Amino acid sequence: MKKYTAKTVDDCLKLASSELELAVEDLLYEVNEEKKGLFTKRATISVFEVSDIIEYAETYITDICHELGIEVSLKTFANDGLIKILVETNHNPVIIGKNGETLQAFNELVKLAVSSKFHKKFRILIDISQYKEKKYGKVISIAKRVAKTVQRTHVDAKLDPMTPDERKKVHNALANWNDIKTESIGDGKDRSIVIKYVGNGKPIKPRRTRNRKNFDRAPKENEEVKEEVANTEVAIESSEE
Repeated sequence: MKKYTAKTVDDCLKLASSELELAVEDLLYEVNEEKKGLFTKRATISVFEVSDIIEYAETYITDICHELGIEVSLKTFANDGLIKILVETNHNPVIIGKNGETLQAFNELVKLAVSSKFHKKFRILIDISQYKEKKYGKVISIAKRVAKTVQRTHVDAKLDPMTPDERKKVHNALANWNDIKTESIGDGKDRSIVIKYVGNGKPIKPRRTRNRKNFDRAPKENEEVKEEVANTEVAIESSEE
């Protein structure tokens, strides 16, 4: 944190902008003092840097863990506007919780605390023992498998609800797929992704199967499509469990 003093707040911001080589609108600051007298004008501001945000977030996480009697070590990286905090504790399963729900709530709590302190929203991701990275790999794999089914059948498919960061990963993973479009629907914990077919081709007809005695007639196309999508949804639920 650095302090700047000048006649006005605007002058302080110009000084900080020049020294830190940042645009005024990108500065994180708070006004410590502003006097507008008849003969005297004086203003002082505190300008925060990314290191200040990281330090506050790390202290907040450490304090919570110590209150719970949990030992914790942290490694933090800042890149492209994202602050990623890697956490290791002696009770990782407790912090992660069922299906990562406790970790997600903890992540939101830290983001709220940091935003409240610096009066700005930040992208903060907390990961424990690479749980998030593994989860990203899993949801992307499922989404790609479902997208292939949608390409083949031309029937839209809805994935299970995901967290905002997981949805972003899926959107990015399928962004360049031919004839595929992803769209988020729903609210809160129920918000999920629908994978839609947007091409003009014809669906691939299912092949006829053969048993020992004779050929079975292929089922009606729409019935097989429904069955295939249903099987995909079951696969998604099984994978999440």
